[in-house]
Amino acid sequence: MPVTKEKRQQIVREYGANEKDSGRTEVQVALYTERINALTEHLKTFVRDHHTRRGLLLLVGKRRALLDYLARTEVKRYRDIIAKLDIRK
Repeated sequence: MPVTKEKRQQIVREYGANEKDSGRTEVQVALYTERINALTEHLKTFVRDHHTRRGLLLLVGKRRALLDYLARTEVKRYRDIIAKLDIRK
């Protein structure tokens, strides 16, 4: 299930500097996390959906790359976002 427009706007407002700040790393990580959670729920029902599983793995890799970038550049923001989204590493 894709992220609805309202949910996307809510995430951008919550993690961005303002309501139009969708490029911020934290916003992108939060949006990826929302999509990853939705796909994970889908795969619990449809275990043999390998195309979705591949898409999920690609999203996890993109999120990981953004988190690695954030960890390299600004450790405090990295720690805040993984605590807020409950992402463990």
